[in-house]
Amino acid sequence: MSSIHYDLNIDRAKDHIIEVVARLADPKKNQVLSLPSWIPGSYLIREFSKEIIQISAKQNGKSKKVKQLSKNTWCIDSAASTELTITYSVFAKDASVRTAWLDQERGFFNGSSVFICAHECKSSKHTLTIHKPTFNTNWKLATSLNSVKVDNKGFGLYEAKDYEELIDCPVEMGDFWSGQFKACGVTHRIVVSGAALTFDGNKLLADVKKICEHQLRFWHGHQKPVIKSYLFILWAVGDGYGGLEHRNSTALIANRSDLPRVDQPKMSEGYVQLLGLFSHEYFHTWNIKRLRPREFEHLDLQHENYTELLWFFEGFTSYYDDLFLVRSGLIDVPDYLKLLTKTLNQVLQTPGRKVHTAAQASFEAWTKYYRPNPNTANTTVSYYTKGALIALCLDLTLRTIPREHRKIQNHGIIAPSQNISDNISDPLTLDDLMRKLWSTCKDGLMSEEDLLNALLDLTGQDFKIQIQNWVHTTKELPVTELLTHFGVTTKYEPAQWAQKLGLRLSESNNSNLVIKQVLDDSIAQNAGLCDGDEWLGIEVITKKSDPGHRLWRIQKLEDIQLYAGHHRYINALICRDKKIMQLKLDLKELHNMKTLRLAASESDLLKSWLIHQH
Repeated sequence: MSSIHYDLNIDRAKDHIIEVVARLADPKKNQVLSLPSWIPGSYLIREFSKEIIQISAKQNGKSKKVKQLSKNTWCIDSAASTELTITYSVFAKDASVRTAWLDQERGFFNGSSVFICAHECKSSKHTLTIHKPTFNTNWKLATSLNSVKVDNKGFGLYEAKDYEELIDCPVEMGDFWSGQFKACGVTHRIVVSGAALTFDGNKLLADVKKICEHQLRFWHGHQKPVIKSYLFILWAVGDGYGGLEHRNSTALIANRSDLPRVDQPKMSEGYVQLLGLFSHEYFHTWNIKRLRPREFEHLDLQHENYTELLWFFEGFTSYYDDLFLVRSGLIDVPDYLKLLTKTLNQVLQTPGRKVHTAAQASFEAWTKYYRPNPNTANTTVSYYTKGALIALCLDLTLRTIPREHRKIQNHGIIAPSQNISDNISDPLTLDDLMRKLWSTCKDGLMSEEDLLNALLDLTGQDFKIQIQNWVHTTKELPVTELLTHFGVTTKYEPAQWAQKLGLRLSESNNSNLVIKQVLDDSIAQNAGLCDGDEWLGIEVITKKSDPGHRLWRIQKLEDIQLYAGHHRYINALICRDKKIMQLKLDLKELHNMKTLRLAASESDLLKSWLIHQH
């Protein structure tokens, strides 16, 4: 079967250019080549081909005509069975985890944006040589690709069993920090680019190790893990956050200020968020990269691939990412409830939850979640956050099933109940469901029917009504009712000003207030405010006899309280299309706007849920 080899040269780093030479050993007559249009895990057509520069081809030393057939497909005027050499360049300047970046400080790429594909040899071995740069001898290379012959810096020859593996192993290059640990016998490596001198690498290694050990035991117990090694790639930047999962690695981006620092004993909120990101992407090693939607059996990287199950694969992963922080002892129960409070408020403060179901949000990820506009919050809900709450509801519901009504997983029989408290020491949990799906979906492919069958098999109960209500309708989830049973009380507090008014703001370089989104049925919407408006100030509408100044410049929404006090009406002075306008706001309902906060009380059920391991 055909094979293909790629040579990568990165010496044009100052121009952000990766130079590629691809050699196809056994081409077809009129060989067709293409590049993916999207990358698995990030559900948006990204048109990687737009960064391809000057494709040319040679055969037997002679130039061959290259004809572009579509946005990402080319046809070479080639003869069959004689080595074909294709030369092209890639512009690499996307500061994300999804495509490629190259400058004189750092290099990074995903193969989906760099390696053209010959469809006939997709299933055959692919090899890759990455040449060390001449401009910096300190550069190193890290990737989860199988090394064949590399130097002590990691540059040299690599191989992949097929094209899918080739593009599923991102590559990091530069003078990065590197450290490693073993979790359950598996070697894990973390490489970090862009960290400050205060970065505490040992702290990061120790904390991430705890997460990995707990997740490996979660999925495999004391059995041999499915991964032989794992690589975390982290780019620390001034402002950024995100991650993208791969089969044996992940690429992360986070604020430099959120990394752990030497002599900083207390965990910052930013560092907790970063550990949650590590936890989230690592959990994907199983939940999406191996156990995956049945619709993803054969991914078409040229077009959208639709599924209604992202609420499960992203949402359940979002539930477990923070849960593993408390299970591994990195945060305590009150800190975990703060994180859960944030997730719950995010959903409750999204009007789109009443419009789009979790299944619909999953299906339309391509056009809504990954292409947000100022009205997105009013038309859909995040399958990450609502999916996490669905996972929570399912977990807590399973934990309340009396033992006499459920099956013992390994025996398939109904167990006699001794005491209701037995449910505390030996509860049925979402963990059991996840592991059952892992063991029963032998091909790794899962459907909603598989989920329902697993629930029926575990509990002896039909969960169709619950899944229908939680996933396929816009009914509110029974989160607070279930939490109350586990000793978590719900308190309501005054909302922040943006929430009170129904606004979401964007940052502005000149510190002005710029409206990013206006939420449905809000004070802001009723006043006529819209996205893009620059809010300059307010006029307090009072009786003429009232003393004091009425026109005020504001630079934060909280200034309204200072200047308007308890007056019911104000005029918002806004700038739209360079025109100054006045819009009247009625603040009558302002003080009725509340935000939710969760608090824990002593409860054996709570300890069983968040602390005890089963």
